[in-house]
Amino acid sequence: MSTLRGGSCMARRRRLPEELGIAAVVVLVAAVLSLLSPTFRTVDNAQLLLLNGTVIAFLALGQAFVLLTGGIDLSTGSNVALTGMVAALLMRDGAPWWLAALAALGIGALVGALNGSLIHFLGLPPFIVTFATFGVAASIPLILTGASSVNVADPLFAIVGRGGLFGIPMPVVLVALSAVVFAVLLRRTPTGVHIYAVGGNRETARLAGIPIGRVTVLVYALSGVCAGFGGLIVTSRLMVGYPSAGSGNELFYSIAAAVVGGVSLFGGIGSITGALLGAVLIATVSNGMNVLGVESYWQPLVIGVIILGGVILDTYRRNVSFGDLLRRARSRSATGAPPAGGPPTGSAPSATGPSSGVSRQASPTATPTPTPGGPAAAGSSPTTTTRR
Repeated sequence: MSTLRGGSCMARRRRLPEELGIAAVVVLVAAVLSLLSPTFRTVDNAQLLLLNGTVIAFLALGQAFVLLTGGIDLSTGSNVALTGMVAALLMRDGAPWWLAALAALGIGALVGALNGSLIHFLGLPPFIVTFATFGVAASIPLILTGASSVNVADPLFAIVGRGGLFGIPMPVVLVALSAVVFAVLLRRTPTGVHIYAVGGNRETARLAGIPIGRVTVLVYALSGVCAGFGGLIVTSRLMVGYPSAGSGNELFYSIAAAVVGGVSLFGGIGSITGALLGAVLIATVSNGMNVLGVESYWQPLVIGVIILGGVILDTYRRNVSFGDLLRRARSRSATGAPPAGGPPTGSAPSATGPSSGVSRQASPTATPTPTPGGPAAAGSSPTTTTRR
């Protein structure tokens, strides 16, 4: 038994991080693009890449929370427009920039909480609810402004999208801080455990006493807050509130970033680091195609292929993990020797055959014997005896 425990501990130590693969892909893509275009590897282009990727990163972080519970949020793009316009309208009416920013984040959280409440308490499909909210949130800014843009007069609001901290653009700082907070929330708090549990098996989580409704509303509210940050960044960078902001490929890219970063569409699997790396990959590919002069209509095709590849890998890894593939490769490269602790290749393990040389009581895979006075275990042999 101690040998088995030691082997399992070694397996846990040797397990590679899930984010290692996507990190390697990001480095490879960046290296290839740097060879193809000297402009890509300049400092100015790197700053532009990070700035353009911050909105995608925020949306991907919010989308990751929703996907971890087995849902999906299609309203993030229109929520960017709604929150940005709310901030612009409040500042036009004389509100200070920080109050307008807090109000925008609150509106984003409210939209997300409404999505979560409709999904859980009415039992509606997430796709239908968030698609309907997408239309409603996209129409409200157009109705409020008559489809007109709103100029932002408060110069301090430019800090959100144009400012910097120790030479680092403020949007990048906001993304980094949010990623750290979200990672701690998922990995170090009971709430994070509940989120993974709901995505892994909703019925089991309910029987375990996990408040599924509260978790569902929370993850959609967090997605709304992330969309609010995206709206603030877009409005601050332009110093103009556009009612059509976020109507492009932001939603498309956010889902792609989360899925490619290892967040499972089936729920229960993924990490904030993976979603962030996925956003970096999407931003790198998009920026690289712009630098190379590729027409804009090719970008959705490339991103679509990336999404398809991520979904295929996500579906496949539910049955075979990356660590299993590495162990298989090592065993095949060995000189005909079977893996340590395993049976010879091509032979079936036997616990009862006369040639096994191991008694049923000593076999780690043998069916446990019934306890004294207790019912016999299902599937146990009728000839098994128990030493009293």
